[in-house]
Amino acid sequence: MSYVPLSGLSLRDIEYVVAVDDLRNFSRAAERCGVSQAGLSEQVRKLEQLLNVTLFERSRRHVAPTPEGARLISLGREVLASARNLLEVARAHTGPLDGLLHIGVIPTLGPYYIPGLLNYLRQEYSQLGLRLSEKQTSPLVQSLRQGDLDVAFLAPTPFSDSLEQEPLFKEPFIAVFPKNHELAHKDKITVSDLGRSDLLLLEDGHCLREQALSICPSSFRPQDQRLATSLEMLWHMIGAGEGFSLIPRLALKNRSEFEGLVTLRELDDTEAYRTISLMWRTSDPRASSFRELAQFLRAATPAGCIPYKTTDKRH
Repeated sequence: MSYVPLSGLSLRDIEYVVAVDDLRNFSRAAERCGVSQAGLSEQVRKLEQLLNVTLFERSRRHVAPTPEGARLISLGREVLASARNLLEVARAHTGPLDGLLHIGVIPTLGPYYIPGLLNYLRQEYSQLGLRLSEKQTSPLVQSLRQGDLDVAFLAPTPFSDSLEQEPLFKEPFIAVFPKNHELAHKDKITVSDLGRSDLLLLEDGHCLREQALSICPSSFRPQDQRLATSLEMLWHMIGAGEGFSLIPRLALKNRSEFEGLVTLRELDDTEAYRTISLMWRTSDPRASSFRELAQFLRAATPAGCIPYKTTDKRH
């Protein structure tokens, strides 16, 4: 194979192109990459000239890769993944969890778990830098596979040969009712009480939606349920009296503004919880360090949650 010089081709330019492909928008891609839109557009244009290929079809309302662009962008993703792996291997010889760690977290967990975790991480891993991303489960797993993230906090997903996950803790669900709801004053709230038309759910794509449904009676089939775009909106809908829902315990913190509007009730069911896991790529040379990190995180389980034990079977 003849030698092909790489002058003019940079990893940063490839990152720009991948960002545009991910977001299908030059402005948002520039924001993600921390550069001006004009600067990013110019670098993409220069890369197209270097490759002698039009990577993107552009219009005022539409940005999409050309067929040849899609093929080259896919190769670019592989180049970025290999470059990250090179850095990870080198880092493993100096300090497995030194440097920058890209962490992903699902939206129904991040705002309630990460703030309390940061001080623990700073104390235990003083040389560790953090970069946080919040995404729903499917894009979060995809980013992890592609190497855009190093680890992710999420509820367990179906097993994948390319990913490893360590359960950290069980987070109980709490039933939250409008103040005068007929179930709010019942002696015990059981699973059989939950299959009602006024059960509020999150939109499709949120794993919390499926977790809540998994706790409901097996005969329950949601029909015309009111849907919330986020966990915060779910709280507002309950407070407004639209219905009730199941809320993860960590999301109960700092809710004084809902006093007098809602009633919190524990469920009479020991299985009413979700498991939170730490996930990473099996190919990552820091895998053993991530397992140690998982052990550390289990020891720092938040109040109200239950540390996961290796003898536990349900994920």
